[in-house]
Amino acid sequence: MSGHRLTFRPMQEGDLSMVMEIELRAYPHPWSEGIMRDCLRSGHHCWLTLYGNRIVGHAVMSIAADESHLLNIAIDPKCHGHGYGRILLKHMLGLAQQKNVGTVFLEVRDSNRVAATLYDSVGFNEVGRRRGYYPATKGREDAIVYGLIL
Repeated sequence: MSGHRLTFRPMQEGDLSMVMEIELRAYPHPWSEGIMRDCLRSGHHCWLTLYGNRIVGHAVMSIAADESHLLNIAIDPKCHGHGYGRILLKHMLGLAQQKNVGTVFLEVRDSNRVAATLYDSVGFNEVGRRRGYYPATKGREDAIVYGLIL
């Protein structure tokens, strides 16, 4: 995947079919199209990552007062291993800084060590745990809550 660089643009409702294709490939328990649409309509910061003209990832972040919550971040599994997740995460953190956010929070599945390693590497710290937060194939799975002071 050379010859192009990643670009970003705000997500629009017309992007939802492609976003949902990625969401369904990326997560065993993906968000629904209705949840994504509600995030767009409620004014959350919904962004796309593009490689050339192709959507390769998306992120959704809420901002209230001086806090931000990274609600969803996904890279198409077909594009893993190129650092796109790190680039998208840094884009979202930059957006939070532009909006004068002091702290960014997020949750990650306890079993998602790849994501946890990424968050650790950019300075997030574990600040809590939500027991049984995520649906799992058998029962529920804990979420690790991470925070980053900008």
